Amino acid sequence: MAEHRSMQRAALLDAARSLLSEGGTEALTFPALAERTGLARSSVYEYFRSRAAVVEELCEVDFPVWAAEVETAMAAAGGAEAKIEAYVRKQLELVGDRRHRAVVAISASELDGGAREKIRAAHGGLVAMIVEALGELGHDQPRLAAMLLQGVVDAAVRRIELGAAEHPETITEAAVAMTLRGVQP
Repeated sequence: MAEHRSMQRAALLDAARSLLSEGGTEALTFPALAERTGLARSSVYEYFRSRAAVVEELCEVDFPVWAAEVETAMAAAGGAEAKIEAYVRKQLELVGDRRHRAVVAISASELDGGAREKIRAAHGGLVAMIVEALGELGHDQPRLAAMLLQGVVDAAVRRIELGAAEHPETITEAAVAMTLRGVQP
């Protein structure tokens, strides 16, 4: 029975990811979750008390996976500049991934305090990795530089998500060039 419940919970989270990546947070409704999973709407409420609860659990499940991929890419890179480049490239590479798209949709939405806090904590972990690399480059304010660098990444993510005129690869190369030239102390 517990295994069945856990499978249904996973199916609900997967349906939530799809809805978020297709239509943003407005698309994430309990009727839509019920329809996608074939569960009764009342059953959806047995698993999650609110949309915020669905979002919060997605953050707990998906953010660490996503952050771990970025961390792995950075760990494989030699030297501070290569780590920064890996940080930018990996995040932009993950844009097409449904988990990442759900994360972006969640980040852009109005959330309750608990979910926002979880997102901040997960982002904080990513930012800590880049702060260290910027410190190695000799930045006297590596945390500020990291926040600005993440702003470039976020802008590139939005541009790719919007299906801008430029090819995603062009956007990625521009973001990498801007961050690498812009991170020189």
